[in-house]
Amino acid sequence: MAIRGVIFDYGMVLSNAQDPAARQRLLEITGLAHAVFEDHYWRHRHAYDLGELNGLTYWQRILADTGVTLSPEQIEELVEHDVQMWATLNEEMLAWAAALQERGMRTAILSNMGEEMMQYVREEFAWLQHFTHQTFSCELKIAKPDPTIYTFTCEKMGVAPGETLFIDDKPLNVEAARNLGLQAVVFRNVTQLRHELVAENLLPGWPLPGDRPAGQERVAAADLDGIGTCSTISTLKP
Repeated sequence: MAIRGVIFDYGMVLSNAQDPAARQRLLEITGLAHAVFEDHYWRHRHAYDLGELNGLTYWQRILADTGVTLSPEQIEELVEHDVQMWATLNEEMLAWAAALQERGMRTAILSNMGEEMMQYVREEFAWLQHFTHQTFSCELKIAKPDPTIYTFTCEKMGVAPGETLFIDDKPLNVEAARNLGLQAVVFRNVTQLRHELVAENLLPGWPLPGDRPAGQERVAAADLDGIGTCSTISTLKP
């Protein structure tokens, strides 16, 4: 069955790996050792992505678990640097998404994402409007690898699972997509993705990641405003 829609994960697919400067600031503010920080950062992340926690309560949970006391202003800073850590973009993948969109491919973003990051990408990234649909876990209170979030996204794109390609950096999420009948590839880098798409003949006749077609200008500097910066996000409640 020919592919009629492509679903992209955001983190580590459309975005780059964690920004090291932002990550270092999180370590400095909390004062936690690397291993301790990593353990607690991910321990409550799924609840954050599900919308059970917001940025403020997520970091309050981490601080309570680790016995760290910070001021409200410092917690606000943690939220902002956390967003900034995931705000640098994979320009090659964005260029490929734009090339597919210009040729008429339906596209979607399906991301496990907390509300502050969702707010940031919607406000700062003009290219988001070119995607047929955007699914963010915190809005639905459902997160990958729950099967419901994949079928929801396919329905919103108007494409059957068997006509959909799903790209994610986590094997567990890719396996869940395959179990529902989607074509799915684990993303490690652009070269690897291109190789697998060619080897599996998944997008014959369509642009491939890493292509440099003439006139591909839509993902321009104006559309990438916000890379490496983070708008102030208020988490303090009245």
